Amino acid sequence: MPCYLTAHCFRLLAIGFDSRRRAKAFGNEENVQIAVFRDKLALAEAAAKDAAVAIRKAIEQQGFARIIAATGASQFEFLESLTTIPEIDWSRVEMFHLDEYLNLPATHPASFCRYLRERLIDKVGITRFHLLAGEGDVKKMIADVTVEIRKKPIDVAFVGVGENGHLAFNDPPADFETDEAYIVVKLDEACRRQQLGEGWFKSLEEVPQRAISMTIRQVLRSKQILCIVPDARKANAVAKCFQEEVSPQAPASILRTHTNATVYLDRDSAALLNPEVATLIAT
Repeated sequence: MPCYLTAHCFRLLAIGFDSRRRAKAFGNEENVQIAVFRDKLALAEAAAKDAAVAIRKAIEQQGFARIIAATGASQFEFLESLTTIPEIDWSRVEMFHLDEYLNLPATHPASFCRYLRERLIDKVGITRFHLLAGEGDVKKMIADVTVEIRKKPIDVAFVGVGENGHLAFNDPPADFETDEAYIVVKLDEACRRQQLGEGWFKSLEEVPQRAISMTIRQVLRSKQILCIVPDARKANAVAKCFQEEVSPQAPASILRTHTNATVYLDRDSAALLNPEVATLIAT
């Protein structure tokens, strides 16, 4: 059983207990829930179950589900769990893509198009999907995908948080104001070093300096957001985004303004949350 918190007013359900406790640690209550699990596998299984519920509910209510899928090493276990859950009618799911490198071939091991095909699309048989091609006429591709994503609301978005606090490829300081659906961004060195550290590239020089990213406001247009953030290397970003000010300097902090967002942490990624919260997690 996870420990659920809301930032800045935390709602806690201690692991292994049925009682609920509230600790108003920082002032005004915010909507985002933070769930802390014992390890990344438990985190992934819980997030995948919630994702499956959201997808099934959308299909039941409207005949289809529209989702946004994230990539990167932090999503491995989540996508593995999600794709093994039965009784999801993937033929009724339409998938949109968060971000992609510019000028990186789709055959490259670091290509997020390749990642999504191998780890989600081809595994479950999604037939309606909108991948971001980083080569060719990028301006036209963005325009075309923008038309598609704006046709109907997104039912559930799966996102992560970068080591620098980025949301999608919106590195700090992120643009919280643009109404575009996708933009071309310059990747900061911390982001590029994360991609190197995850093993996608052999050297920093190989990591692209620009990428296509879904914008902050487009992510926030989703009806529901599930944010999957395991591992100790994310602990600094988690602390900055979920217990300091909402700021473009901590892009994922904007999730705290969404009315239906859940952040899934393991004990390692939650390790630097304030001492009062850390004590309650360990209860």
